[in-house]
Amino acid sequence: QVQLVESGGGLVQAGGSLRLSCDAYENIRRLNAMGWYRQAPWKQRELVAGNTVSGATNSADSVQGRFTISRDNAKNARYLQMNSLKPEDTAVYYCAASYSYDVFVMDYWGKGSLVTVSS
Repeated sequence: QVQLVESGGGLVQAGGSLRLSCDAYENIRRLNAMGWYRQAPWKQRELVAGNTVSGATNSADSVQGRFTISRDNAKNARYLQMNSLKPEDTAVYYCAASYSYDVFVMDYWGKGSLVTVSS
């Protein structure tokens, strides 16, 4: 059973930056896809950015050039660096992982971390 725990959310002003961390309590080398999703109030959950071990990467158009995902295999951790934040980025952000090679088919989810961007 994979456990994912997010941290690093909080309140930030528009234009600021935050880095979210996701600690995986299992060797992430066994997982073929990992990514970040978000859900804003009254909206459906959406993929922010994700990638697979084969190198395939997907990201939302709205975050391209501003958000970057990275990983640290030695620490079983995954990060989401968010720059130039906008009020519309306000959402609960979830770390997700899958044994599949599809970032849109996730098997495990964290409990989420709230990011609030003030204008």
